[in-house]
Amino acid sequence: MKLIKLGAIDSTNEFLKGLSHKQELDNFTVVIAEKQTKGKGQMGSVWDAEEGKNLIVSVFIKDPLLSVKQIYNFNIAIAVAVVAALETYNIPKLSIKWPNDIMSYNFKIGGILIENSLKSDGTVSSVVGLGLNINQLNFENLPKASSLAVICGAQFDKEQLLHSIIDKMKQNIDLVQQQPASLWLEYTEKLFKKGIPMPFKDNFDKKFMGIIQGVSSHGKLRVLLEDKSVSEYSIKEIQMLY
Repeated sequence: MKLIKLGAIDSTNEFLKGLSHKQELDNFTVVIAEKQTKGKGQMGSVWDAEEGKNLIVSVFIKDPLLSVKQIYNFNIAIAVAVVAALETYNIPKLSIKWPNDIMSYNFKIGGILIENSLKSDGTVSSVVGLGLNINQLNFENLPKASSLAVICGAQFDKEQLLHSIIDKMKQNIDLVQQQPASLWLEYTEKLFKKGIPMPFKDNFDKKFMGIIQGVSSHGKLRVLLEDKSVSEYSIKEIQMLY
């Protein structure tokens, strides 16, 4: 992989997208930053991290899909890769909170934002943004956030972790074409709070109970409701209250 190291940057995803528009990038070109001033999460939410303590990275991946219909296969391949890499460091109780938050116990330790670009010939290139809380210890006013250091009581080598994650991404992208069912199985098994009765809130602030069943092929969360029906929800249509 080609590694570009930056100090402070507004957004590693924006930097890498801009670079890809100016020149032909090698597959798995990686940008990491010590600080990100305008980090983005899903649907424009803000991702903030203490300078120098965490992994702030974006990865350019060329033509990971044969068709736009496989986009969610790619999404789950990336999420499963991050969890698989962290498992090699014995991080406990890892799960994926739909769609792409990385959890340990009930705490968010990371988030993934994937931005795809469709070419005129129908192929897709992607910029995968990952924020992973590694050595940060203070999460004041963020009761649902934590880090590897807080959870494990130890400091971690950020660059070593990065290489482990990239290796797992490469392996899983091969599986997108060859064995997508195995990725789906692993993703479903790792879903945060799957099979457990949980309170939810919809985008009209209506609260209700439900049980996560899984995720549809289009990336919608499938929830079993109290009337025994199963509804599907897009991002921001539903919030888990945990």
